[in-house]
Amino acid sequence: MNILIVCNGVIPALKYGGTQRVIWYLGKELARMGHKVTYLVDPGSTCDFARVIYRNPQQTVDEQIPEDIDVVHFNNTPERIRKPHIVTVHGNGISFADDNAVFVSNDHAQRHGYEAYVYNGMDWDDYGKADLTKPRKGYHFLGKAAWRVKNVKGAIAVAEGLHTSLEVLGGHRLNLKMGFRFTLNPRIHFHGMIDNAGKKKYIEQSRGLVFPVTWCEPFGLAITESLYYGSPVFGTPYGSLPELVPANVGFLSAKAAEIIAHCREAEYSVHECHEYARDLFNSKVMAEAYLAYYEKVLNGQVLNPKKDRPALEAYKNLKWE
Repeated sequence: MNILIVCNGVIPALKYGGTQRVIWYLGKELARMGHKVTYLVDPGSTCDFARVIYRNPQQTVDEQIPEDIDVVHFNNTPERIRKPHIVTVHGNGISFADDNAVFVSNDHAQRHGYEAYVYNGMDWDDYGKADLTKPRKGYHFLGKAAWRVKNVKGAIAVAEGLHTSLEVLGGHRLNLKMGFRFTLNPRIHFHGMIDNAGKKKYIEQSRGLVFPVTWCEPFGLAITESLYYGSPVFGTPYGSLPELVPANVGFLSAKAAEIIAHCREAEYSVHECHEYARDLFNSKVMAEAYLAYYEKVLNGQVLNPKKDRPALEAYKNLKWE
């Protein structure tokens, strides 16, 4: 099958780049399976396993699709094209209606009035072999700390309640737009955006991810990346978290006091956390799920039954105390 993956941004994503990271691993896995992959992405992108075409903003996507393409996989706002297509919705709130939309968790799909979803999968070889023998102390936060819905303040409150350290992976103590909005506590360490090597270094020594988001998280790569390195997840029961974090690999509550009390007593198996992420959230599982959807649209089927889409329920400023 010849597959065109369309996305805004530059690939590969070396640090954050959530969507770009996911489409990179998807294309890489599809190529391993023997499919021909082409990316239509922003200038500056490079790839050694797929053809890359730089997007021309002066042309429509349809004008830039090579003739040999069988199916187009949008990862941004879709356009009317002559080829069969699907579109993955990576964020909350969409400004278009498309019966071939695919979401990144069941909750994410249901809240938007759709059914099709595929969990994000990582190529864990890129993350290195998880060292599950290291002693663990303190906790970590992983995500864009400047986003209020990620609630780094809540993560800091949990760490302070546990009288322990917190490694903030994805933010700075001083944010030029927001000032000193975090903390001056010397046990809270800010590391900015980090690459896979940096994640491995800190998460392998962490007792767990503190992830008290105050919105409906569509998926949350921070969850699966942390679990891969043997760290359980302590977060809020919103969005995808109840799907991704069963009781054997973490604990969910909208109350800091309950998370603190639980962390003081609970013990988790680093091996169980690692194996759970490795086996369920890998790029092969993701690619196989997308291939099934590609086959459907190539056969003229739609991925979601036609129905009225409900107004999107509130997905941010959710309760945290």
